[in-house]
Amino acid sequence: MTNKYFKNNAITLMLLLSSTLIFSQAVNKPSIMVFPSDDWMENNNYMDTVDNQGTQTKVPNYARALLNDDLTQVISTIEGLMKERNYPLTNLSSTLKDITDRNALANAETSEDGASTSEGPKDKLLSTARPDIVLYVFWKINSIGPKKSITFRLSGIDAGTNKPQATADGTGNELIGATLPVMLKTSVLSHIDNFNSQLMTFFEEMQVKGREVSVEIQVFDGAPKNLNSEINEDGDELSDDLKRWMKSNTVNGAFTLQTKTATKMQLVSVRIPLRGEDGAAYTTDDFGTALRKYLKKTYKFPSSNYSIGTGKAVIVIGGKSQ
Repeated sequence: MTNKYFKNNAITLMLLLSSTLIFSQAVNKPSIMVFPSDDWMENNNYMDTVDNQGTQTKVPNYARALLNDDLTQVISTIEGLMKERNYPLTNLSSTLKDITDRNALANAETSEDGASTSEGPKDKLLSTARPDIVLYVFWKINSIGPKKSITFRLSGIDAGTNKPQATADGTGNELIGATLPVMLKTSVLSHIDNFNSQLMTFFEEMQVKGREVSVEIQVFDGAPKNLNSEINEDGDELSDDLKRWMKSNTVNGAFTLQTKTATKMQLVSVRIPLRGEDGAAYTTDDFGTALRKYLKKTYKFPSSNYSIGTGKAVIVIGGKSQ
């Protein structure tokens, strides 16, 4: 009887542990940051024109837009809907304040070696918050006499590649006296489950295939070697060794060499792990740092690395003063 009792308890405990594990895996979801869409920003005059190396470019002014009460209500409403579905959230206003407090919102930075990173405001926000998904929201209010309805669009974008992964849009019922948050929530609710399903399909694929990023390797004038320099008696070039390193350090060796010259390699569709060996989140900056350390250890090259947004790592050979 005693053995049977302990056996039944052991089975029950195993089932409980299995259920807990399955549940914890089920609620693992991509992190989200909600932004107003660029066309909403444009329609409401929150885009600034800046000179980008002689080209006039429009960039969103989120600090000014967040003074708009309607925008803060819309972001709060969408964040609430996603939080109810267990998505980790990073708030736009809080991230912007954090960056502003650190005086990080400059049009461009200059590294210790004089290289310009050209990182814009949105890239800085993403570099700080590091969400998996950028959720852009657009809305407009339609008025017909005392009745009002809201037209909305949600776009879930991979923060690293800027590729769309989920969409939802529609126009809600005409209501009298309803507030903006109520109209928006009522309109979105009938679409949110399908939107959630699209996001989870993307994230489950990313967990298997790895996070998609891009990598750029630059060679400064005066660097000890360029990418076409031979490194052994077999005639291998430095670029050949870099490709071998990429194969060994990406998920399933996945990457595409887009461009290669003596001074630059551009690699796209680079799949990096979501987690490092320590179980912590693994970023493009971590990946770039690993490559920089490899170059230092193997070739004694002075080099540096930095990331742009969440989706691009840049490694500069010969780009660090000794």
